[in-house]
Amino acid sequence: MEVILAKSAGFCFGVKRAVETVYQQTETGKQIYTYGPIIHNEQVVSDLERRGVKVIDSDDDLGKVKDGTIVIRSHGVSKEINRQIEEQGIECIDATCPFVKRIHRVVEKASREGKQIVIIGNPGHPEVEGIRGWSETPAVVIESEKEALEFTNPENREICLVSQTTFNYNKFQELVEIIEKKGYNTIVVNTICNATEERQTEAKEIASHVDAMIVIGGAHSSNTRKLYEICRKECENTYFIQTLDDLKLDFPNSVLRVGITAGASTPNNIIEEVQNYVRINF
Repeated sequence: MEVILAKSAGFCFGVKRAVETVYQQTETGKQIYTYGPIIHNEQVVSDLERRGVKVIDSDDDLGKVKDGTIVIRSHGVSKEINRQIEEQGIECIDATCPFVKRIHRVVEKASREGKQIVIIGNPGHPEVEGIRGWSETPAVVIESEKEALEFTNPENREICLVSQTTFNYNKFQELVEIIEKKGYNTIVVNTICNATEERQTEAKEIASHVDAMIVIGGAHSSNTRKLYEICRKECENTYFIQTLDDLKLDFPNSVLRVGITAGASTPNNIIEEVQNYVRINF
């Protein structure tokens, strides 16, 4: 059986940087916190917990922190959370992905100029919530075609449209087209990071040429879920797993080529375990 591993599988730059930052901080002897799980990967988060890292899940939890070091994850946080950390005088290391930081700056400036901010992304996702928190006026989040069709701009303000960095590129283009057809004065800033676009394009290409596709990533990982959706359209036998323990496959004899890709929060050791297992056992 031929096994094809996506070159772009695994940690992206922003995630790798954030995870390495937390591991480095665990060596300082200080109490280390992360605002939200550092990445959407249960294995990494559990390992960090064993090293004493605590996860802050809410503003209330943040208010109880008196000392130690807080690491802001790659998803970033709202301007208000940044302000609260500063006011509490807690040491903070900002590991927000530079591509996400760029969106914060764009949204803050555009909203200050009176533009209507529209974010293409998953409502409730920490990155999207962080981006929304940098808009000085209420921002609109659009995820689906239905929401794009129903979108109105009653004050007819100029629109500044940005995207969650890990959103499906083709879907982003479709939603932008729907909004632009409404005739509003719209500035589109494509803020999907290059790594995401490359990962999605490569996954689609591999899935279209294999008999089965394995997508590895955290159950709560938005970018991994999108990879699965993209691959599933190209290859009916597409499987979404978190670790090797989830890999319970019984490939028919007709399966001769298997593709493997992984989300941006998937450590290399998990990818290697799955790849080696498939090579040896099928």
